[in-house]
Amino acid sequence: MFSANRRTLLRVTGLVAVATALGTFASTADAQEKIRIGYAISKTGPYAGGAGITTLPNYELWVKDVNAAGGIKLGDKKLAIEVVEYDDRSSSEEAVKAIERLANQDKVDFILPPWSTGLNLAVGPTLNRLGYPHLAVTSVTDKAPELAKRWSNATFWLGTSAQISEGLADLLGKLKSEGKIGANVAMVSVADQFGIELSAAGREAFKKHGFTLTYDKTYPMGAQDLQPLLKDAIASNPDAFVAFSYPPDTIALTEQAQLLKFNPKVFYVGVGTAFPLYKGKFAGNSDGVMGIGGWNADSPQLKDYLARHKAATGKEPDRWASSITYASLQVLQQAIEKVGKLDRAAVAAEIRSGTFDTIIGKVKLKDGLLQDVWSVGQWQNGEFYALAPASLPGARAPVVPKAPWQ
Repeated sequence: MFSANRRTLLRVTGLVAVATALGTFASTADAQEKIRIGYAISKTGPYAGGAGITTLPNYELWVKDVNAAGGIKLGDKKLAIEVVEYDDRSSSEEAVKAIERLANQDKVDFILPPWSTGLNLAVGPTLNRLGYPHLAVTSVTDKAPELAKRWSNATFWLGTSAQISEGLADLLGKLKSEGKIGANVAMVSVADQFGIELSAAGREAFKKHGFTLTYDKTYPMGAQDLQPLLKDAIASNPDAFVAFSYPPDTIALTEQAQLLKFNPKVFYVGVGTAFPLYKGKFAGNSDGVMGIGGWNADSPQLKDYLARHKAATGKEPDRWASSITYASLQVLQQAIEKVGKLDRAAVAAEIRSGTFDTIIGKVKLKDGLLQDVWSVGQWQNGEFYALAPASLPGARAPVVPKAPWQ
């Protein structure tokens, strides 16, 4: 059970703005005059950085956009969105409790997902049992195909660990065949579900493409002094350094690599590389750094989204999962409108089977998974361009070797 001071009712816009201003709650009698959407998000704890950049701003932007347009269309009327939010404190247990409360006490119509692979896997069984569509947008896992079969309500949007690792290894393999790098790779990974799965898939992919792992080490979540790992990685003389890291460690690894003057030909760090704060913090030193994900920076729709995101939230989106998060919400809205009623099972089925217009283009899921996903991006002249798969629209050629740290 949550205490009163741990429950936060977010700003309510559109048709319910007056009720918010008066500090009142909508009565049962007017329950059909709004759509209640809830979520538990990491406002505190180690996941707060990622959630606060990738997920929460897009929830807020989407609600603002929908309510400014009059709401979600159901039949011959539009219903504004009312939001209920909790802090899951980056805890699987708290996230599950919050989902239960949103469904059973707050009686929300739909529930949006948490941030991170681990929390999405933690709340997945509960959302499935309760019958809510589960847009597992920020989850990268090789379990996705199996879970999508088991959970008919769930969809996965960032690809599998194997896809991400294979995309990276394939790109590095091409660079090796062109004589731009050698065969030595040093790899480090955060010791949670995300890092465990990606490093396991990475070992297979690097071996397949003829690489030697000269260093392979995990580190605990929340670790701040990563210099010992970097010093050992340096001693292994790698051509490429690969870190399957979360935002705080992505920043720390980059800072400490500069302190140690560690400048391999390829420097790849994980979640957070595509964040605007990465470019803001490292300025010119971000150029040439590779990271997980990417986007088509030349897309007019994404350029418009970037401008709207910045105007509404005061900051830029990340260049990977932010736009996919917003697109998944567009899919949710269009699915609700196609179904024409607040039937969660029917909406979940429509999300899986329908075709939708979004800021990332036409979306058509296959077996519950988004198929065209970016695996590698790189900062080039102040923009984070997608590199791989090279077959997708907007892919850029990699710049290798990375320029020395300034």
